[in-house]
Amino acid sequence: MICALGSAVCFGTASVLQAVAARAAAGPGSGAGVDPALLLRAVRQWRYLAGLALDGCGFVLQIIALRSLPIYAVGAALAASLAVTAVVAARLLHVRLSRTEWAAVGVVCAGLAMLGLASGGEGDRTGSTTLRWSMLGIALGVLLIGAAAGRLPEKSRALVLGLGAGCGFGVVEVAVRLIDDVSPSALVANPATYALLLGGGAAFLLLTSALQRGSVTTATAGMVIGETIGPALVGVVWLGDRTREGLGWLAVTGFAVAVAGALALSRFGEAPADVIEPAVPGAR
Repeated sequence: MICALGSAVCFGTASVLQAVAARAAAGPGSGAGVDPALLLRAVRQWRYLAGLALDGCGFVLQIIALRSLPIYAVGAALAASLAVTAVVAARLLHVRLSRTEWAAVGVVCAGLAMLGLASGGEGDRTGSTTLRWSMLGIALGVLLIGAAAGRLPEKSRALVLGLGAGCGFGVVEVAVRLIDDVSPSALVANPATYALLLGGGAAFLLLTSALQRGSVTTATAGMVIGETIGPALVGVVWLGDRTREGLGWLAVTGFAVAVAGALALSRFGEAPADVIEPAVPGAR
């Protein structure tokens, strides 16, 4: 659980840096849907690169956590990165949190504590070939969602981009569990390998676009739902994730409480606008 929480700290801090960079990189000609050029502009900024470095550390910790904890516990911990983002914004960016938002941070912590007490070990099933191919299909679907999002109204677009990004991150969570042999030949032959790479890349692309346009609260809420509920169900139904004997009720309660607290903090999916530097035409 320590690795899962460490991953949340890395992702939560990275989101502040990446959000600032995404808004600063948005040029006057940015489109309404997924804009690959936006990602290329964003990676030229030190904030986005620092965020990516933290994301890399968080991903390593996430993999370690998924090798010892059920997906539902890791997913809830990753959703809790919004609580980390809120605290970082309050401390470093001098953002004022309301009493309700501080209470939501406490709720997230309480939910994670319940999960920590109730979680068993990771499931003992390796997953079927059908599940592996299904994850790759979902990853491809995430890209199609991003391509179609540009035709939607603003509010719907933000929700779809966020939900698509969450599904992409969820694919990564499940795919990690479906890779049981890391030899080069096995990785090349395993559809889960490509699902992990494609799902993670698509999720980053959709998330970067969601941060730059539309309602951040709506987009982040969609992302939290996408990266927690679906993967948790896959872990329980197909991979054998369980709780400690007699503590299933506590795990369900803790999961629901942690996700609800994260949703209450969904406005912190992006740094506040008043700390975002405007883009300068032609700037690198």
